[in-house]
Amino acid sequence: MSKHLITTTLQYVVFFVIGLLFAWLSLRELDQEKWVQLKSAVQRANLWLIMPVSVLLLLSHYLRGMRWKLLIDPMGYQIKPINSFLTVLVGYLVNLGMPRLGELIRCTFLSRYEKVEVEKLVGTVIAERLFDAVCLLVVFGFTLGLQPDLYDIVNPVITTNSPTATPYNPYAIWGIVGLLLLFISWIFWKKKKISDIVQQVFIFFKRVLNGLLTVRKLQKPRIFLLLTLAIWIMYLLSGYIGFMAFEATRIYGLTEALTILAVGSIGMIISPGGIGAYAYLILQTMQWYGLDYTNALAFGWVLWLVQTAVILCGGVISFGLLPWVNSPKKKLIKL
Repeated sequence: MSKHLITTTLQYVVFFVIGLLFAWLSLRELDQEKWVQLKSAVQRANLWLIMPVSVLLLLSHYLRGMRWKLLIDPMGYQIKPINSFLTVLVGYLVNLGMPRLGELIRCTFLSRYEKVEVEKLVGTVIAERLFDAVCLLVVFGFTLGLQPDLYDIVNPVITTNSPTATPYNPYAIWGIVGLLLLFISWIFWKKKKISDIVQQVFIFFKRVLNGLLTVRKLQKPRIFLLLTLAIWIMYLLSGYIGFMAFEATRIYGLTEALTILAVGSIGMIISPGGIGAYAYLILQTMQWYGLDYTNALAFGWVLWLVQTAVILCGGVISFGLLPWVNSPKKKLIKL
């Protein structure tokens, strides 16, 4: 087995272990009484609102495909909008099981049907991800600007609320120690020097800057920015409508939905498809807002399940649609 394969496998294992750890952290307080309350909260929820949330999420993926197309156009390729949309869904589907591999897969699929070099497509995906990272920072900036007290939201993670408990949460401490050990092991495995790591950090930020500057080469930069704004608005509205589904969360508005968007985005990054991490961070956030444990837990997991279901269904359908819509015997309808 090659060293690269071993390293890649270990990375996937680490991602899933992190996801399972967060899932356990969110569910460890769920005793029999709270389990009954959780089922009751879900049963009383207006689950019909899952439909508009699903539509918003699906529309955001479509807009993401259109935005990706704008990054490809300057290279001289006129790809079909439906192909960019379907391959985005396929990439998200693969990311659920194999983090980061989905980006390569969607480039590979689009290259197969549009005859564009994979390397060029990978460059556009990197630029897209870098731009999204900046957008996420902007979202965090707005969130903290509107709610300065949110700095205290880390307290439930690093401390315990019990008066008889130790001042620090041992699970958080062991988690930090584990991450440090993994980082040290990676340094020895790769035989890296500190100077090499510092150099890679500088190279990374240089690539970030270069990736962001590619936006200047866009033929339609205003449309690109409008699509980006629309994508994040769709995310925001999906969380806001999610509040309406539960009786206990209907008191919350767009400000709290902005917080959910910021925190949930981090959860999606931490583990594959946000499994465990998304629900745990939403749980902590909603408890900080004063929501009880069972309703906060139900809200976080239902919201995550809806997002995952959209990706699962959309990705599987896209696998079947891609060869059909690109068949020479079929007449494409441009979306």
